[in-house]
Amino acid sequence: MNTAGLDRKRLYYVGNLSIFMIGLGFAVRATIAPDLQTDIYNEIDLANSAAMVGEALGITFTGFALTLLFGSVLVDLVGMKKILLFSACAYIAGSLGLLAASLIPVSVLVERVVLLSLLLTGLGWGAVEAASNPMIAALYPEQKTHRLNVLHAWWPAGIVVGGLIGVAITSLGLAWQLNVLVLLIPALIMAWLVATSVFPVTERVASGVSYGEMFAELLKRPMFWVFWLCMYLTAAAELAPGQWVNISLSNMVGMQGILLLVYVSALMFVMRHFAGPIAEKLSPVGLMFFSCVAAALGLYGLSIASSPASAFATATVWGIGVCYMWPTMLAIVAERFPRGGALAMGLMGFAGGMSIQFVLPKMGAIFDAAKVEAAGGVEQLAALPPEAMTSVLRYASIESFQSVAMAPLILLPVFGLIWLVDRSRKSSPITDGA
Repeated sequence: MNTAGLDRKRLYYVGNLSIFMIGLGFAVRATIAPDLQTDIYNEIDLANSAAMVGEALGITFTGFALTLLFGSVLVDLVGMKKILLFSACAYIAGSLGLLAASLIPVSVLVERVVLLSLLLTGLGWGAVEAASNPMIAALYPEQKTHRLNVLHAWWPAGIVVGGLIGVAITSLGLAWQLNVLVLLIPALIMAWLVATSVFPVTERVASGVSYGEMFAELLKRPMFWVFWLCMYLTAAAELAPGQWVNISLSNMVGMQGILLLVYVSALMFVMRHFAGPIAEKLSPVGLMFFSCVAAALGLYGLSIASSPASAFATATVWGIGVCYMWPTMLAIVAERFPRGGALAMGLMGFAGGMSIQFVLPKMGAIFDAAKVEAAGGVEQLAALPPEAMTSVLRYASIESFQSVAMAPLILLPVFGLIWLVDRSRKSSPITDGA
């Protein structure tokens, strides 16, 4: 693609900031999840409050998935600039909505405002992915795996910053609503940068591939749909535990679970800068195979962790496992199905978002059922003293966290077979119906 006249460095910074913003939002949601449960959902329905939190967090992923599904098609029509401007505005509106919900008396209206606000941030998150991924693919067509991993290194960077700010706010005894206000800063900066930048067209538009050819590329390539289904499980292994960490692991290991998320995110930020050389040695699919092995071991270890030391050790293994999953899955699709354009990457993100929309409420339901079971009933749960409640919540946390530990194991034979076939051909990767 001809990038003459474009400020590629500035656009790269815009992409980094957009991914940083959505990572910051992920950390903020993980940080305030216990506060939403305590201040709002426990007041509405104590027995089912965790499931309600899971639904609220999950609706963010619904918005994310919907924007990716439709935004990936619209980005070719309306342009990357308008999609990214929408993202910044959605984050601003969602943050202000959450703040408003926290300041009015608890009621059904508050629950709806929270859901709407989190849906808006999810729509903004999806808009970032819908525009930034094809933008980087268009700017760096020969370095997709490396550049997409570096771009997505700013996702964990945002989590680190947001997580540390959240820990500081909690430690200082400040209002948890300050976490929400933090989101406004990058959103406002991004709105200004995007409004004053010139953007490229997508690879599909630049190469003259029609919409019909783009859809045909995906419809006639069964392997695309294999990777699309795999995305459901890779996303579940990476994102669901991270969003649930402050609710579950805080009860299990005796420390703020968000600190583990910060640690893993810092690890991911560093490691994603080295994705290119690793993928060259193993191939992107080979990298996904070993990622699934480490993710499965790490998730199981986290589910039985009983101390901060064991939690950090197993979180390291999990972090190494999930580090490359999301950007590498996008890169695999971008490299194998280039004529699929932004739609191919958008469909992958849609699969990942819908996966978490299902998984998080399921984890919440498992958590609720386990705490009621451990307490001996709903009435007994409401009457438990603090010491007994801690024990009950620990049991519920272990049960809910183990529910996602099997996801990466299911993928091992799939990635293993594709990797073996690729190696046996010793030429181009699988892109057809093989």
